[in-house]
Amino acid sequence: MGYRRENGTMGIRNHVIILPLDDLSNAAAEAVAKVIPGTLALPHAFGRLQFGDDLQLTFDTLIGTGMNANVAAVVVIGIEPKWTQRVADGIAKTGKPVAAFSIEGKGDLQVIQEASRVAAMFLQDASGLSIEGKGDLQVIQEASRVAAMFLQDASGLVREEAEIGDMIMSIKCGESDTTSGLGSCPTTSQAVDRWVEAGGTVFFGETSELTGGEHLIADRCIDDACRNLFQETYDNYIKVIESTGANLLGSQPTQGNIAGGLTTIEEKALGNIAKTGSVPVVGVLKPAQAPDPKKKGLYFMDSSSAAAECVTLMAAGGAVIHLFPTGQGNVIGNPIIPVLKLTANIKTAKSMTEHMDLDVSGLLRYEYDLTKAGDMMMDVIYKTVNGRLCTAEVMGHREFTFTKLYISA
Repeated sequence: MGYRRENGTMGIRNHVIILPLDDLSNAAAEAVAKVIPGTLALPHAFGRLQFGDDLQLTFDTLIGTGMNANVAAVVVIGIEPKWTQRVADGIAKTGKPVAAFSIEGKGDLQVIQEASRVAAMFLQDASGLSIEGKGDLQVIQEASRVAAMFLQDASGLVREEAEIGDMIMSIKCGESDTTSGLGSCPTTSQAVDRWVEAGGTVFFGETSELTGGEHLIADRCIDDACRNLFQETYDNYIKVIESTGANLLGSQPTQGNIAGGLTTIEEKALGNIAKTGSVPVVGVLKPAQAPDPKKKGLYFMDSSSAAAECVTLMAAGGAVIHLFPTGQGNVIGNPIIPVLKLTANIKTAKSMTEHMDLDVSGLLRYEYDLTKAGDMMMDVIYKTVNGRLCTAEVMGHREFTFTKLYISA
């Protein structure tokens, strides 16, 4: 059961988010969320003096986050009206309720005083609003009134029957060790194959963590165009890393990977690739890019291997649920999509119980086979899709961070 959005997409959560355009607007966004409990602010550190592809990626991430089917409505707050409106307009293309407010030129107290007078008018046309020259406090009050209405309306939405083909799933591993490639990643692969075979779409990425096994992904690309684009994307990513002259040991593989028995990036890559299943790769996506809705299947998204960055990008691309196999233990969550963590490491399963949604360590003790582990994974997925909170949601993990391409101006 899911929430059908105005553009036909299907979500499994029903968030009303307060989305700051830039770091200067975080305080206002968080204040609105405090005024209206149940809304969700997404503070971040960027949005100022960026340029070129880096700026475009920030816009894509913000707009994609608001477009995500797990989001029912969005209040956008920015320091300046133009870019704030640009984000709101992008989100408004989905047809969902969205309002935009800008702080510049108004002052905190004035914003709160004026908002109560104009909120009623804004509610009549909540798509793409911008209040120029008002300041934090008026924006807080004004945005809070709109957010309250959005939250009330969203609470009245009901779940309806959905198909797997209506939903996008994403996958990424973290704090991998030897048990990852042997247990939790193969279990994830079961879910990937079953999801795609049922007509769904799955994202995978972690570009640098394919190193040494990138040919295995290239061989699974559905045609020459897809294969060439994947290889070009991978090669360009590695060129950027190599151009710095950096020694990545300690970053790739990480210190945690090394402690867990992975000594080379190639070993890590094989475990990473093990979670992608056996289905063909049907497309290659830029960071935060949405897939072709008419082409279901497994997509590669060019993305950082850092957990929060990668999940943020995939959510911006439209994923509504994420599978996260881990070895040494990871606590990653996301504000708008549930992140299901599974492990085959018995020590992690026992010591980090509150962070694990599935323990498949029995797979390595021969207590059950991979098919059974896949059944267990799908059971957790179905329960989460239907509304059961995952451990990251229960523990309040809402890591939300952007991928930055280069320095700001």
